[in-house]
Amino acid sequence: MLVYTHPSCLQHDPGPDHPESPKRLQAVLDALQAAFPARLDWRQAPSAKRGDLARVHDAELIDLVLQPQTADLRQIDMDTRTSPGSATAALHAAGAGIAAVDAVMLGEDPLAFCAVRPPGHHATASTAMGFCLLNNIAVAAAHARDRYGLERIAVVDFDVHHGNGTQDIFQLDPRVAYYSTHQAGLFPNSGLRRDRGAGNLLNILLPPGSGSLRFRNVWADEMLPAIDDFRPQLLLVSAGFDAHLRDPQADLMLEAEDFAWITTELHALARRHGGGRVVSMLEGGYDLQALAESSVAHVGALLEGRAGAA
Repeated sequence: MLVYTHPSCLQHDPGPDHPESPKRLQAVLDALQAAFPARLDWRQAPSAKRGDLARVHDAELIDLVLQPQTADLRQIDMDTRTSPGSATAALHAAGAGIAAVDAVMLGEDPLAFCAVRPPGHHATASTAMGFCLLNNIAVAAAHARDRYGLERIAVVDFDVHHGNGTQDIFQLDPRVAYYSTHQAGLFPNSGLRRDRGAGNLLNILLPPGSGSLRFRNVWADEMLPAIDDFRPQLLLVSAGFDAHLRDPQADLMLEAEDFAWITTELHALARRHGGGRVVSMLEGGYDLQALAESSVAHVGALLEGRAGAA
């Protein structure tokens, strides 16, 4: 299994009081290296090119994100900040998804995890928001669509927050379907069940306090059958782990085992319809211990699924 990351992703620093800190990624990297010392193929993520970003983002947003910065902090919105290292980090975070798609589509390995930051799923075509500068998973999906001519790409998002940016970018493109469960009444207060787009959206809101039973039932009863019906040629995962019961940013009650379960189920769908191809990208998760444990559970489930299918 491939893991893409880049040292620059640790240089995006929105300030010592900000929950989206470099310590998040370091916790994930340390945990994966300790848990799987010989089973992961670590690769340095390349930098995305402007043309890659322009598939999903307006020129004005790209200019804003890539603008050289000398000040320690620049406030983009009330909770999104950049530092002098942010532009390079954002380029490599987006580039990780592109490289991962290329690797799985060209048969190097069917599985890839992008251990990068800043996260991306809140960034819309025109706006950086919610800790996100560029929409990494959307850049990867658009690359897969345009470079390989795929007609059925599924983006699955189990982050506790709705990926409003991903929905915004693809809601009128039936080649990319978006599936999300997220906590009701939480930022960014979007992702309603009635949102259908071009028939390619499925959002299910989970009430605060929802735990393993409700989460698994919703996925087993509605989300997984819908993805199965779509028959994705490629499965992309916005892997946010802030639905964990320890996370301070939300009020769902999942544990690492729940992320392992959903990963196993998604990987089975990928094997059934898309040659087992899965590209997963790190999104949220703000309790370092929970984030580390959940990332290990997620990657471990992918590895076990491949071993079980061999």
